[in-house]
Amino acid sequence: MTDGNGSGPAARVFGVDIGGSGIKGAPVDLDRGDLAEERHKVLTPHPATPGAVVAGVVEVAGHFGWAGRPVGVTFPGVVTDGVTRTAANVDKSWIGTDLAGVLGERLGAPVTVLNDADAAGVAEMTFGAGRGRQGTVIVLTLGTGIGSAVFTGGRLVPNTELGHLELDGHEAEKRASTKVREDHDLSWPHWAHRVQKYLAHLEMLFSPELFVIGGGVSRKAHKFLPLIEDIRAEIVPAQLQNNAGIVGAAMAAAAAADGAAAAAP
Repeated sequence: MTDGNGSGPAARVFGVDIGGSGIKGAPVDLDRGDLAEERHKVLTPHPATPGAVVAGVVEVAGHFGWAGRPVGVTFPGVVTDGVTRTAANVDKSWIGTDLAGVLGERLGAPVTVLNDADAAGVAEMTFGAGRGRQGTVIVLTLGTGIGSAVFTGGRLVPNTELGHLELDGHEAEKRASTKVREDHDLSWPHWAHRVQKYLAHLEMLFSPELFVIGGGVSRKAHKFLPLIEDIRAEIVPAQLQNNAGIVGAAMAAAAAADGAAAAAP
């Protein structure tokens, strides 16, 4: 692992997690799989247009004086080759935006962009609740929407976006996200029942051996996970909790930097 400058085994890489409610980031210690400093967060602007969100990311990076070194960034939607392809919980003008290119110019550094739940999943599979598991594992991030990361044999199937599956005639994230629980003041048992129905649907489709439940609500896992019944798969809270996206983003940036260094003549 290099520090992005090719100067040896430094472990710090910067990660930023763009969410529906906040943009948060920090340097990450990739030897430990944890934040190297307390994260800095700004509110996601509304409307969450590309220009406004990019300004938020720049502000977060600037808080740490991070410039000229690799940065990993998550996005709440499908991402291919650094380009955002969907925009479920942000402004529709994001579709087709070269976020890696735009941010790279603003930060003066190489930027790697990936789906937010994929980032969280990679972190959990490497450092957290999915570590060492080789069967099918589904990591879910319950927040403004529902993000998903699917792994089999330890390998990620990117951009699954399973929060948009239909559940009771609606998109699943319109029934079982944390935002829905808060907006409708649902009791923990009521909401847990909705989450249970969603997990049962995923289990029918994928037969996973493990569900990892992440997002900010994972800090309160004791309030709802014990209420979920009749699911064959093991269900556990994310160990990295709401920092998983930042850690996974930094991991992606480090991997990209190492790949670029290996490819250099």
